[in-house]
Amino acid sequence: MYLKPGEMYFADRPALIVTVLGSCVAVTMFCRRAGLSAICHGLLPRCPAEKVCDSGCIEGFKYVDCSIRQMAKLFDRHGIARRELEVKCFGGGDMFYRDVNKREAVSVGKQNLTIAQQVLASEGLSLKVSDVGGMRGRKILFYTDNGDVFLKRLTKVNDPDIRW
Repeated sequence: MYLKPGEMYFADRPALIVTVLGSCVAVTMFCRRAGLSAICHGLLPRCPAEKVCDSGCIEGFKYVDCSIRQMAKLFDRHGIARRELEVKCFGGGDMFYRDVNKREAVSVGKQNLTIAQQVLASEGLSLKVSDVGGMRGRKILFYTDNGDVFLKRLTKVNDPDIRW
């Protein structure tokens, strides 16, 4: 299955989820004991809504902050403790050349990463693995039955695949 920007997938059975990231951020969560997993593809750092997004929000998975919170709540509803979750984070690249010597606004990719780190910490979730930042996109293959993520960095020929 292809996960589009602004979507989340929660699995209770084996599936292969594929997505491509630039400045967007994908977070995966996996509980080995329960065999449950989830992945989101957040485009923008923060939800503009005044209140924290809940499961009824139709645009929540568009935002990194709401995506992580809603995914964590799904696992809560299944009685899974936060310490049982294997959490991985990918993406947040700076996809367009910028002169690093000039003072410019922080890129969307960096904002997405900052928010992801803040929300994961505030939700009591710790990262097992991350591959973030840089100036290249990533293709992610997420196996919901075991939590494995295969990553391919894009735009460079003969780059090795990486397994997390």
